Order: sequence, then structure tokens, then C-alpha cells
Amino acid sequence: MATEVEVRRSRRRRRTVSAYRDGGRTVVLIPARFTRSEEAEWVAAMVKRLEAQDKRRRPSDAALARRAGELSARYLGGHARPASVAWVSNQNSRWGSCTPMDGTIRISSRVRGMPSWVLDYVLLHELAHLLEPRHGPSFWALLQSYPRTERARGYLEGVSAASGLDVSDTDDELGDEPDDQPDAQPDADPDDQPDAQPDADTAG
Repeated sequence: MATEVEVRRSRRRRRTVSAYRDGGRTVVLIPARFTRSEEAEWVAAMVKRLEAQDKRRRPSDAALARRAGELSARYLGGHARPASVAWVSNQNSRWGSCTPMDGTIRISSRVRGMPSWVLDYVLLHELAHLLEPRHGPSFWALLQSYPRTERARGYLEGVSAASGLDVSDTDDELGDEPDDQPDAQPDADPDDQPDAQPDADTAG
């Protein structure tokens, strides 16, 4: 779906072009010296780049299920085999939930747009629940092979604290409790700023 594009020229910019989302708008920052044809060329390129980024960081249910299968194979020996994996918008007290009895996994829509390694952790967390329903030593041992477990947990705790939410992955999350609270917007991870605001060097 097409969005409004706002172009901002800056005399301080000499070589780089940046773009980011601002609500329903796409803001493209370009050097003031650009000609109209250069502006059109770079706006098209940056919009395309943001759209590709959106697809990567906001996968569909089908892509989510495929990713879960890849993660299970890589980190859990393929033993976790969910019957279904889907986004849901009615979970505000947890990042994801799993029902081992029927093999269903639900991921909160609030995770959409977070860094891919955070989404991978949330998926792995719920996949591990298919093998170990409770958060005991055996459960956490399943996640030891994922190198960003602690970093992802810290990221989610930061989002929770910044948003004033009471969300934790240390409580057992076996139900599917609907919440009518509005979705919270995650803070950006400094390590992912280049991804959130792609820059391009116009010099080459």
C-alpha cells in the first residue's frame, strides 16, 4: 500500500541519504544539492529498501511458521514441531504463548517490527515449551544453544519497562489469555538503528 512520502533537503548532508517511517509517512532525507532527477531516483530507491525491510521484519503467518521450523531444526534438533504458528493481537501480558496439548504457538503482534534476533528468541522460547512446558532448568537448557538468548531477554525487558507493561518471560505461559489493552510500540535497539533508518552513500 502506497504511503505519503516527505522529502527533506539538508545543506549539512553531502553524501548520504536516509529514510525512515513516521506514522503513515515515509521521510527521505537528502543533500540540498540534489537535482530533481537525483531526488526522484533516490526516493524510489529508499522507499524500495524500506519496503524490503518491512517484509523482513514483519513476516506473514506462513513465513512465521517457516521460520519456526528452521529454528527448531537448528537449535532444537527438529524435535519441536508446532501444529500452527500465528500472530495474534489479543496478547498484551506476554510476548508469545504455547499450548503443548495441541501444538499451537501464538506470537504477540507487538513483537512485529522488533529485530529479527528478538523474534527468533520469542519463537524459540515457545518452541521449547512444546518440549518442556514449565520454566525449569530443563527448559532453559534448551535455549542455551541460541547465542542471543540473554540479549533478547534484556531487549524485551527494556521494551516492557519503557512502555510501562508488566510483561515477563519468567512466568509460565501456557494459556492464551486475551487482553484488550492497546498494543505498545517497542523502543528501537541502538544496534538496529541502521536497519530502522537505512542510509545510503551517494558517492559510489
